[in-house]
Amino acid sequence: MKRSLQIILGIGSFQALWPLAVLCLLCIPVAWVHAAADDAAQNYPSMAPLAQYQSSSQAAEIALARSAAPPSISEHADVMVLGSHGYQTVAKGDNGFVCLVGRSWAMNFDNPEFWNPKIRTPLCVNSVAARSASVLPGYLTRTEWVLTGVSLAEMQKRETAEWNDGRFQPPEPGAMSFMMSKEQYINDSAHPWHPHVMFFAPRTQDSQWGANLPGSPMVADSINVVQTSIFMVLVANWSDGTPDAAHK
Repeated sequence: MKRSLQIILGIGSFQALWPLAVLCLLCIPVAWVHAAADDAAQNYPSMAPLAQYQSSSQAAEIALARSAAPPSISEHADVMVLGSHGYQTVAKGDNGFVCLVGRSWAMNFDNPEFWNPKIRTPLCVNSVAARSASVLPGYLTRTEWVLTGVSLAEMQKRETAEWNDGRFQPPEPGAMSFMMSKEQYINDSAHPWHPHVMFFAPRTQDSQWGANLPGSPMVADSINVVQTSIFMVLVANWSDGTPDAAHK
């Protein structure tokens, strides 16, 4: 039950981990979910001071970002770090991947931990996700809005307009991301959660990927992101090669 509760309450990051909520929604008494969500909303009612979202040093953030994927990938990737006005590239790679550390505002707007300053979600996206407007560029744009003080309501309005005007498009086929850092802090119930790999696709039926079926290692969400399906596969080891003790 503890694992199910973690899943429903904040699976969240880089476009985060919404998928498992679909699988476990019926496993948990509704009152429990509402109570936990209410607590989170009270704990994070608005944005904290910017310093609380920043890393102790650029070197620390680079190391955390690279921990999202095995060194064979992350050591050859671009690395972006969060600055006072948005993300900036501080290291150039040659394999097309981009590694960075996502913050809480990658979550759905109605997530009670949207402003949780403890959240750190290292990820390494491939070149397709890096150029797909609704994946990395969309998150970077939202970050700029956050850091310039745009209200939550205004961000929602702007993103709706981006989709309606066609500036946001479904992910390009082949977009994916590694999230295999044992230092991940996905939400207050999952830190860390499990190492996993995520695939982004234009909205489709989960069953076409064999997702959300009994015994399948694939979980999916085709609800929470506009025109998008997110598929996630758990893997046995963290990026440093050590096993995930909780992996079943």
